[in-house]
Amino acid sequence: MIFDSYEAYKQVGFRPRACILGSGPAGTTIARKLGAAGVPVVVIEAGSREFSDESQDFYRGKTVGDFYFDLDITRLRFMGGSSNHWAGWCRVLDSQDFESKAWAPDTGWPISRADIEPYLGEVHDILELPAFRPDVPVSDDIRWVQLIKSPAVRFGEKFADELDKSTNIAVVLNTYATELAGDGKRVTGAKLWSNGQDAGTFAADYFVTCTGGLENSRLLLWSNQRSNGGVVPNATALGRYWMEHPTFEGGNAILANYSEFEVDASNEAFFSPTPAAMERLQIMNFGIRLIESPYPNVKKLIADLACTAPNMAEWMSSQLDQRLHCAAQLYVAWEQAPLASNRIQLSKADVDHAGVPRIELHWKKSPLERRTLLEGLKLFGTTLAQKNLGRVRIDDWIGNGADYPTNEETAGHHHMGGTRMGSDVLKSVVDANCKVHGMDNLYIGGSSVFCTSGQCNPTTTITALACRLGEHLGKVITV
Repeated sequence: MIFDSYEAYKQVGFRPRACILGSGPAGTTIARKLGAAGVPVVVIEAGSREFSDESQDFYRGKTVGDFYFDLDITRLRFMGGSSNHWAGWCRVLDSQDFESKAWAPDTGWPISRADIEPYLGEVHDILELPAFRPDVPVSDDIRWVQLIKSPAVRFGEKFADELDKSTNIAVVLNTYATELAGDGKRVTGAKLWSNGQDAGTFAADYFVTCTGGLENSRLLLWSNQRSNGGVVPNATALGRYWMEHPTFEGGNAILANYSEFEVDASNEAFFSPTPAAMERLQIMNFGIRLIESPYPNVKKLIADLACTAPNMAEWMSSQLDQRLHCAAQLYVAWEQAPLASNRIQLSKADVDHAGVPRIELHWKKSPLERRTLLEGLKLFGTTLAQKNLGRVRIDDWIGNGADYPTNEETAGHHHMGGTRMGSDVLKSVVDANCKVHGMDNLYIGGSSVFCTSGQCNPTTTITALACRLGEHLGKVITV
């Protein structure tokens, strides 16, 4: 059942056991799991069926620190959430991404990759993916990895008919949960704002916040402030350890034979470091994306390098009449270490139309991220040279330690952390089952529970965690 207003929903007398806030990949997946288990559930979605400037305005905010996207641009507020601008890139976090890194404090999850693997079959169906292929070693330091581009599933479109026909799931659009009320043990209700006005308080036995990697923190910070700590009783880490994937063009490669590497349908290839290389260099995970350049770029690159890198130019020239026939751009996206200082705060000066403080995002890349970028490119270049597969030129701004450019990709629009998973209540917000520490009926879904970010796009892992949470919660509710 899908309703365009809270008033229309109230008229049918539907009585849910669980309330999910947000209809993005996490919220929709959890709702479908609960509905299939026979649990009546309501999904409260702040936006409508389509994009609107009025709805997006609620997402305006401010960033303090490094250059970042406008906050009302980097996510979407309508049915299906930010899956509506998802590019479709899929890969699950690597096994080592769940493990602690001695050189990077506060890394490590309370679960392992094995805990989400049983759900990957469901994830492949949801995201319309073929099976992933194993990584292929290129050297002791670098491995070929597979990213799959799914059809970029729009959850609000793909599952609209199923949700509308469901007797166990109700989706309520144009309805904004402005705050949760709690007594330090349980959430007692949610205050709603629907179609531009106060819609009263809503109660359910269980609540799951799936409003996104920024809004989950915003909602809980405001709720905690209003309830004097009654919603997140252990709130030291709330809003903290926020992460993104810095993403920049790192340079160029001249390749002896592009066909040495398996490429996808877009003629692109992807590479990452081995765990041993990360540990040896004390860097974070990273992904290098090779995008083939037209043949004329090869000769131009050789000419450009003849003065600055004669040895490299000599190798390229010697290969040109043999197998050398392509250049490639190198794009790098890499893991940001979790830092408590990277955090979401509530604005003290600006509120949205419902009176909720807007977000003030404090975000800054650390020296470890800079080292990961530089050492990662060096590592890739060394591997190509040792294998005589090609040569790499690193962009000057990286080698010279200049500022990050502001006219490139900047980051992945991947919002992770803020309500991270863990066993230490001083450094985490939810436990291994995504339940808020100290609360009996409050759970969190989505990438805000990520403890570390790895190097890959988060949607596949988000969906796997949502399948896991939906199954767990279904068992809890039906006991």
